[in-house]
Amino acid sequence: MNEYAALILAAGKGTRMKSDLCKVLHLVAGRPMISYVVEAVLSAGLGKISIVVGHQSNEVMKSLHSQGIEFAFQEPQLGTGHAVAMAGSLFNDFSGNILVLCGDIPLVQPRTIEEFIAFHEQQRSLLTVLTTCMENPSGYGRIVRDESQHVLRIVEERDANENEKAIEEINTGVYLVEARLLYSLLERIRPDNVQGEYYLTDIVKEAVKETVPVQAFVLKNSQEAMGINTRADLARASTIVWDRIREDLMNSGVTLLDPTTVYVDAQVRVGRDTVIHPCTTLSGATEIGKECVIESGVNIFDSKLGDCVTILQGSRLDRVLVRDGATIGPMAHLRPDSDIGKNVKIGNFVEVKKTFVGEGTKAAHLTYLGDSIIGKHVNIGCGTITCNYDGKRKHTTVIHDNCFIGSDVQFVAPVEIGAGSLIGAGSTITRDVPPASLAVSRTKQKVYPLRTGQGPESTDEDRKS
Repeated sequence: MNEYAALILAAGKGTRMKSDLCKVLHLVAGRPMISYVVEAVLSAGLGKISIVVGHQSNEVMKSLHSQGIEFAFQEPQLGTGHAVAMAGSLFNDFSGNILVLCGDIPLVQPRTIEEFIAFHEQQRSLLTVLTTCMENPSGYGRIVRDESQHVLRIVEERDANENEKAIEEINTGVYLVEARLLYSLLERIRPDNVQGEYYLTDIVKEAVKETVPVQAFVLKNSQEAMGINTRADLARASTIVWDRIREDLMNSGVTLLDPTTVYVDAQVRVGRDTVIHPCTTLSGATEIGKECVIESGVNIFDSKLGDCVTILQGSRLDRVLVRDGATIGPMAHLRPDSDIGKNVKIGNFVEVKKTFVGEGTKAAHLTYLGDSIIGKHVNIGCGTITCNYDGKRKHTTVIHDNCFIGSDVQFVAPVEIGAGSLIGAGSTITRDVPPASLAVSRTKQKVYPLRTGQGPESTDEDRKS
């Protein structure tokens, strides 16, 4: 479809968002809203994509990792017509049709763009507007037609009279225009409106003056045309995207026990026969394998889970890798750069940070493992901690395969425990332990009998020690 190019307008700040972040970078179901528009255009097969940026232009460009996108700059922002004019140099050698759309309509679907283009071709149109009908058209420009139902002009709501405000057919802000005609019409528009801006909508009025027929393709699903202007709009759009994702997941073989309470962002991938319990959040670039169980109250961010993994209630995973067959939780906290091996058990109130845990190892409860390398089939007793920070630097604890770590052990890093060793309960380990050794570090037990009204008295056994 090389005869069609897309021009996405994304220069505005979005003052009604009341935010320091420009509007098109606000997240809809975990992704910047503009990324949905770019994806829809790419999926529709357009060969050339250009984006007009302005406010926080560097951040907008960084957020779009797609190759081959060209950028134009609009500074100052003097309206949508001015934005399109600023991209003129990108189309000097282009003689096809330009699809113009805004970066704040994340619900638009590729099929809609394809049908819009097909209609434009069937009508042999030079200028086609995408419209839709809304019961409450407040905030949108209205489509004004003549008695023969031909499009005469688009009037913005702030400039509309009462009769025009009653019109339910609205402008979606999406146009298809032959490139040379588009820039010819832009030269004629003037900022004679309440805002003092160059409205792109005025190209319709100018085309009618030049007796160029203006076609309108009516979008049946008005939901796709919803523009994001406020935080409430943002929430509504996210809800719609989440609903689509939930439906797709269930159709692909994932069980959601209570779909409306499960929040799965747009980039997340979930394998078949996985069961997701209520009140869970899966976000970022998370990937979950097949036949997993995700219990209630779990939050997973930018993490990868293998097959047959169980995440028990109330656990939090952030940028970690969990391999096949592992069980996490309940109430476990896996922090960034942790790698949990196959069939590992990370139990309740265990925190793991920047640690590799080998296959079959168990840390069942009340443990902290930070900046560590833990081998295979290690048993880590309750209350064990790796003391990784000396106040200035972080240090590593290494525990080799088949070790048994008693309860309430502190490893003062840097320290290395040889394979097959046993660490006695209550020990503070400050030096390396050779393989197949027993290490105990604690004072001799003392027992003092208590006498009524008196303090402890030492025993003969104590005196002997």
